[in-house]
Amino acid sequence: MSGYSSPIKLPANQPPQFYRGGDAIAALRGAGESAKFGPEDWVGSTTTLFGQPENGLTRLPDGQLLRDAVRADPETWLGAKHVAAFADSTGLLVKLLDAGQRLPVHFHPSNSFAKEHFDSHFGKTEAWIVVGTYGDDPRVYPGFKESHSAATINEWAREQDAPAMLDALNSVPVTAGDTVYIPAGLPHAIGEGVFVVELQQPTDFSLTLEWRDFLANPEKGHLGLGFETAIEALDTSGWDEERLRSIVKRTAGLPGPTVELLVDDAAEFFRAQQVRPSPSLSLDPSFAVLVVLDGSGTLRTEHSGELTLAKGETLVVPYAAGESTVEGDLTLVRCLPPVSGRQG
Repeated sequence: MSGYSSPIKLPANQPPQFYRGGDAIAALRGAGESAKFGPEDWVGSTTTLFGQPENGLTRLPDGQLLRDAVRADPETWLGAKHVAAFADSTGLLVKLLDAGQRLPVHFHPSNSFAKEHFDSHFGKTEAWIVVGTYGDDPRVYPGFKESHSAATINEWAREQDAPAMLDALNSVPVTAGDTVYIPAGLPHAIGEGVFVVELQQPTDFSLTLEWRDFLANPEKGHLGLGFETAIEALDTSGWDEERLRSIVKRTAGLPGPTVELLVDDAAEFFRAQQVRPSPSLSLDPSFAVLVVLDGSGTLRTEHSGELTLAKGETLVVPYAAGESTVEGDLTLVRCLPPVSGRQG
């Protein structure tokens, strides 16, 4: 059995970002005063920031990069079925994201667009699990309210008409327990005061229409493609209330020791469960990233010993750990890769 057959606790991993935030992450982890620009904690990451060789990667306690450990022994980490479908990619990136200011209007490419333009098997479908809010009016902005032409959107990008871009988006108030699935291409922004556990495909492809006041230049907005080409990946259609109900889920108060947090369509790309053992709960073998939101307890796995769990801790669990049991008075989010074979 590989040396990596036990769950591993991970330290914070906060690569520098262009926007403010991080206090909510520090509070969850019980850390001291956060850095001014530390709004993202990349958990169990085998993904780098766009165009960078190592920044963003998770380093295990023994000093090895998680990416390299998985590549060296993918079946131990991921299981044979996952490897058959996705080779040595985890298929998953998890972040803690604390929006200390509103994020810019942006969108992400699909698998097919990413393959054509970035030579990547993965685009960047994502989802948000709201775990906390603060401030006067925490909101998210998913999808255009009405359809718009590519010409109109190109004009917004050329003029950097931020008010027009934001006004075109739906504005949805959120509270802890709300989740939002963001399909590739959907324009969106996260408002100030929203703290999420974010699941996404393992890339850093963000096409940012509203780059001014956030990014250094327009090239960082369109990633070298030009906005006209980038907008080919954008969902320009309107999302009315009925369509929004297909991506927004209100999970606060749902009963049971396990709650599926995301809408069904997300399972093609990733899965997320709220786990509240009462008093214990068995979990099937899987590569997983765990985020402990509250309380304390223990995690026992089939092929390793017992590990204590406490609020603010994050862990990566290899497939080879086997079946696991969670006990205690705690709440955690269990983040899982796509079901093997479902993703195209």
